[in-house]
Amino acid sequence: MRTPSLSVACLLALTAPSLAQSPQTARATFVDARGQQVGSATLTQMANGVLINIDLSGLPAGEHGFHIHETGKCEPNTRFESAGDHYSLQGQKHGHHSEGGPHAGDMPNQFVGQDGRLRAHVINTNVTLGNGEGSLFDQDGSAILIHAKADDYRSQPSGEAGDRLACAVVAK
Repeated sequence: MRTPSLSVACLLALTAPSLAQSPQTARATFVDARGQQVGSATLTQMANGVLINIDLSGLPAGEHGFHIHETGKCEPNTRFESAGDHYSLQGQKHGHHSEGGPHAGDMPNQFVGQDGRLRAHVINTNVTLGNGEGSLFDQDGSAILIHAKADDYRSQPSGEAGDRLACAVVAK
């Protein structure tokens, strides 16, 4: 009778380290200005940042700004202004081409083809799914947004990226 108990104890001991080492993940569902679901994102904590895998459809073709915003709210009736400004740590300026930049939430522009589909994998080294500075879950949470135009990586405070087309609240 001791053998099954010992076997279960050994199995638990062997699987516990792998469970502790599994990557932390989060999900986000994109909605458009009408509140319709248009895509999703999976966020995975990596050794040096967060990997964001996105898949959206129904977007206009062209280059679009792609940012993490400071508040975990995506209210279509506010044109997603409810998501606040770009996620920033310690008063950073906007843009990869700005002295004192970029915001922690500034990410590279994304490209949508004629089919309206956006699929991308982006690593943001300035944020975390864990606790502490850069956490996407501190205070009011965070949201990921797709903008109507390309970010110029320079203009303050948001890169002249235009209207907010799609928004997703980051959730555990």
